[in-house]
Amino acid sequence: MARSTSLSFEFYPPQTQEGVIKLMQTAKELNEYNPEFFSVTFGAGGSTKEKTLDTVLDLKKSGFNATPHISCISSSKAEIKELLDKYKSNKINHIVALRGDNPSGSMNFGELNYANELVSFIKSEMGNTFKIDVGAYPEVHPESESAKQDFINFKSKVEAGADSAITQFFYNVDAYFKFVDECQKHSINIPIVPGIMPIYNIKQLSRFSANCGSEIPRWLKMKLEDYGDDLESLRSYGIDVITELCETLIQYGVPSVHFYTLNQSGIITKIVNNLKS
Repeated sequence: MARSTSLSFEFYPPQTQEGVIKLMQTAKELNEYNPEFFSVTFGAGGSTKEKTLDTVLDLKKSGFNATPHISCISSSKAEIKELLDKYKSNKINHIVALRGDNPSGSMNFGELNYANELVSFIKSEMGNTFKIDVGAYPEVHPESESAKQDFINFKSKVEAGADSAITQFFYNVDAYFKFVDECQKHSINIPIVPGIMPIYNIKQLSRFSANCGSEIPRWLKMKLEDYGDDLESLRSYGIDVITELCETLIQYGVPSVHFYTLNQSGIITKIVNNLKS
């Protein structure tokens, strides 16, 4: 793996004390790879807001570099400002700013409706206190009316003050390359970090794909389906696929690679060790 390619890992807030203990062990194992940061998700409609804060502070107290996600859906400006102040007071200086998913059945969208508005609000209230990451969708956000509009939306987040972007996961590497090329054509020069989803099982992956608009290529889907209930063989094959994907990205010169861990380290450890060998 190229020395200049850094790593980062995403967690979700545990719901139980057992989950907290497991997460800290996972963080300890992944910290062996000197990650740039561990990010912690926010949940639909901010449903894990307090647990996100608690998890970030727990990670920081344990000596890890923790980065919270912040969503503007279902949150008032005052609530967002209060959260930002808490992070600032705890010397957290890096956040991932997202619109977020609306919780099922909720019509409470909050005072800010889009991620660019959230980035602008953070900048106006906190100046340069935080490095701000935003989301990017190489295969187009599932709610966008067109690829063109989706790119305009992304550009607005950059113009609002985003410092870098983390993509939704993808398996079609050309989608990432073409997205980066489009950014360069429009003088968008912030780092575009590829988000990587390891393969645990086909049902789970298909659900994630349907929710976020990331395509599972036909060849990959059919190959995974061939394994049926043989999860060990499926995951072994998935490790090879993701290793090759990451190798291609690293050869291309990506600044960093961001793994969606699902709070597990085993498969990711094997992938990263492959990259280092």
